[in-house]
Amino acid sequence: MSEHQVPSQAGISARIDTTRPHSARFWNYFVGGKDNYEVDREIGDQIKTFFPGLVDVAVAGRQFLRRSVSHLVQEHGIRQFLDIGTGLPTADNTHQVAQAIAPDARIVYVDNDPLVLTHARALLTSAPEGVTDYIDADLYQPDAILAEAAKTLDFDRPVALMLLGILGHAGDFARARDVVRALMAGLPSGSFLVVYDGTRTSEGMIAAEKAYIESGAVPYYVREPQEIATLFDGLRMIEPGFVRLSAWHPDADSATVAADVDAFGGVGVKA
Repeated sequence: MSEHQVPSQAGISARIDTTRPHSARFWNYFVGGKDNYEVDREIGDQIKTFFPGLVDVAVAGRQFLRRSVSHLVQEHGIRQFLDIGTGLPTADNTHQVAQAIAPDARIVYVDNDPLVLTHARALLTSAPEGVTDYIDADLYQPDAILAEAAKTLDFDRPVALMLLGILGHAGDFARARDVVRALMAGLPSGSFLVVYDGTRTSEGMIAAEKAYIESGAVPYYVREPQEIATLFDGLRMIEPGFVRLSAWHPDADSATVAADVDAFGGVGVKA
């Protein structure tokens, strides 16, 4: 990441709103992080009283990141990742997982959250053989994202596009689907799309969605798995398809969350 890509600390701080919950901080609290505020913990604790399963969603999402990145590196030889909606750094960030297996892996993170920006440099501790970069941009700027990412990634070689737990923020899912298609259209054959999101698969999850939106946070909408799966139209799904996170290449860690976790994910490849 070049210095001009990250705004000044004063500029970043001016963009941080501590008066209402924020998804990056909210999820950070649920996975045991410390980069959150009282307002995030309050709504988190409120939701946990009637739907403790939301913690499983947060944990399962991090586990899916680790398993999907590991699978792509080991089984498909992927060495390039474009991770949009990065979130706050925790353990097992994309570059850490990928470079632990393939030190020459190249990762570009994209986010426009001010608190994430303050931690951007923590995402850039690349192995010497590889590269990490950070772009301050919005999901709805696909052309700008691709142009900037091309400075770090080689678009003559496959790239894995990671959209993990962020498309629930899209109020207009059709628009979000168009953006995902535009991003995939800019990537070469053999590239992968990796997606997970919370799903409308239990009364508790639906109630959690309502409470979170009513808290004043930027809304997060849970959707039917069949709707989210349309993001993969035109791609070939990797087994086992678009499934509950607990069922996607499960391992010992995935057994620590409920089998019926309210989040689905999958991986597809571009012909």
